[in-house]
Amino acid sequence: MSGPAADGRVREELVGSLLSRTAPFVMPIDNAAPTGNLLLDALPAADRGLIAPDLEAISHVKGQTIFEAGDAVTHITFPCDHAVVALVVSTRDGRTAETATIGHEGAVGGIVSQGRLPASANALVQNGGPMLRLEVERLQEAVRRSASLRDHFARYADCLLAQLLQTAACNALHPIEQRCLRWLMALQDRIQDDTLPVTHELLASMLGVQRTYLTRILRVLQEQGLIQVGRGRITILDRRAVSAAACECHARVRLHCEAVLGDVYGTENLDRTARVAAAAG
Repeated sequence: MSGPAADGRVREELVGSLLSRTAPFVMPIDNAAPTGNLLLDALPAADRGLIAPDLEAISHVKGQTIFEAGDAVTHITFPCDHAVVALVVSTRDGRTAETATIGHEGAVGGIVSQGRLPASANALVQNGGPMLRLEVERLQEAVRRSASLRDHFARYADCLLAQLLQTAACNALHPIEQRCLRWLMALQDRIQDDTLPVTHELLASMLGVQRTYLTRILRVLQEQGLIQVGRGRITILDRRAVSAAACECHARVRLHCEAVLGDVYGTENLDRTARVAAAAG
């Protein structure tokens, strides 16, 4: 039996397995059972099989830190389902700013450097959930054996770099209102819900502004009918209108990533993930 209902049951069983295991979890590679991470699910069976035996199932809650700036990066972490991780840079005076948002489309740690180099940013869990992780050495061994696997992760590294570069330009050139809307859309894409579990304090720290200033900005956006602000949450009321009011940065990164890694970033894949997750819920 196939279809959304069957996919949902497979998803529920798999996620339950991920959350309950502490020993390494071997990914199924003999069928189309999803892991909840598009970067892994887009791999051909042969390439998936090179890393599956070494993948470990873990779970992180909101607010946890996967690694901090200066830490040796020993693992690659793949957020699954609605789990989201932010790369955050801190300054000596305690201020912070987010440089990238990573969800079920990607991974953090060791993707670009491919080694135990010190992290340049903190990896903060924005939305908790199941994840898979892989030792950097295991990926290095696998990509030496497979040119297609090496190309797959190199393409993702390009997508992550594109997001970093666009974020730098956005932070320098665009007004806070547009930056705020861009950030909300990025989170919405990854948790697949209009209502986002975001506090004023968290959003202010991600955008690198004072909380009181952000509160005024959110009030204006709410008066424009774009969002609804609640306690510990922000709801996007009209995605089309939000996209029109935001800067071009979100769309530009998305188009670039679709061109570079369409098997992961294509609209059809993201929509399919949303349907499967909804059926499992």
